[in-house]
Amino acid sequence: MFLLDGEEVPFAPGQTVMQAALAAGHYIPHLCYHPEFKPHGSCKVCTVKIAGHYATSCTFPAQAGLVVESEVDEVNELRRTLVQMLFAEGNHFCPSCEKSGNCVLQALGYDLGVMTAGFRHLFPDRPVDASHPDILLDFNRCILCELCVRASCEVDGKCVFALAGRGITKHLIVNAASGRLVDTEVELTDKALAVCPVGAILIKREGFAVPIGERRYDKSPISAQALADAPRPPSGSQPCPSCED
Repeated sequence: MFLLDGEEVPFAPGQTVMQAALAAGHYIPHLCYHPEFKPHGSCKVCTVKIAGHYATSCTFPAQAGLVVESEVDEVNELRRTLVQMLFAEGNHFCPSCEKSGNCVLQALGYDLGVMTAGFRHLFPDRPVDASHPDILLDFNRCILCELCVRASCEVDGKCVFALAGRGITKHLIVNAASGRLVDTEVELTDKALAVCPVGAILIKREGFAVPIGERRYDKSPISAQALADAPRPPSGSQPCPSCED
């Protein structure tokens, strides 16, 4: 067991603090974490405080006796700042975006009480790639979570997407000599197209098929959705004795 905001959380060998918390029904805000992929720790939104030090809960191994702080003002203020930076860095105009209501960034902003971007908008000018007959790629909305990169390589086996540049110049690219999506092996069934948390990757001719107000995060908040999606131990399984200490 370890303590998360004063509550005991059991864990299995190999689990991270994030995985154990979600499995036990405790939500820790996160953005780039996905239960189907190896934790990456790129967005830092899942940062918690462990023994007085900051750590990403998606990568920190669960250990007996840990004292973890998550739902405290100090940590949530840092999370709000990170989310504000993401809104300011990209072109995220929620009222007109097809992803509104299904967008993880938007839902996380609501959950954390983000009311404004808090920073001057950068308004990046990255050309939209509409070359593919069925897929639209809007680089201006990419938040560099790398989920599409990991899904395309690890699941689809195609490595269609990649990140290039460093720091403020870091950006999403398409792995083709032309740099265009149409010149890749991407397909509508690819996992990479389903994991984008924002409106950077959209399927053409499906816009607003599900009306605003009836979408994933319109029905229940991101905290409830994340807990519903979290892998659970098989029914009847016994906790690890060494993890109970």
